[in-house]
Amino acid sequence: MHSFPRTVAGAAGAAWDADAMTVQSTSPRAGGYARGRATREEILDAAMRLFGDVGYHTTSLRDVAARVGISHPGLLHHFPTKAALLEAVLQRRDEVDGKAFDDDVAASGDFLEALARLADRNAARPGIVELYATLSAEATSPAHPAHDYFRARYVRVLAQTTAAFELLAAEGRLRPGLDAPTAGRLSVAGMDGLQVQWLMAADAPEGRVDMARAIRALHASFLV
Repeated sequence: MHSFPRTVAGAAGAAWDADAMTVQSTSPRAGGYARGRATREEILDAAMRLFGDVGYHTTSLRDVAARVGISHPGLLHHFPTKAALLEAVLQRRDEVDGKAFDDDVAASGDFLEALARLADRNAARPGIVELYATLSAEATSPAHPAHDYFRARYVRVLAQTTAAFELLAAEGRLRPGLDAPTAGRLSVAGMDGLQVQWLMAADAPEGRVDMARAIRALHASFLV
């Protein structure tokens, strides 16, 4: 009869030694999972750059796989369709930006200042700005796989921005003759328009608009 060590396999591929009361890594699963996560992040980085550089429609999954240095079937293991990859790229951007924005609002207590800080961060991330500008323009077509995402995003962002101006109006700080919904739309349009202007000056960075300064000035013009 064979004698087996007293271990209980854990869900993460670890084994518990019942005698020593220690946790030991005994399975290659943990290493394989870490490698898989790292590859997935590389795929998302490459897709973000390519979608921003040449657009979603022009980019193929084979292009992304080649940029990462893996096979096409290897990429399909992580993302079975280009639409699934696009969704993951957009979700990743929202997760990162959403947390940073919420932290800014919590720290400053000022929604409009948090928007200016977001514009300042974007100036250090041209790939993210280009990705958003390119995809949002493409996604105006209802047939685009990101159409519903951008439509829902605009509704959400506009509602949040309008709510911020409604609070300012209730405090008597909104300029007479300007209502909160209009101020919200102008703010969203200003943020997006400034990003396009900033991208258009990529070949002359010294003349690029200061997006954070411009959005602060725009918001200041709304207030008394």
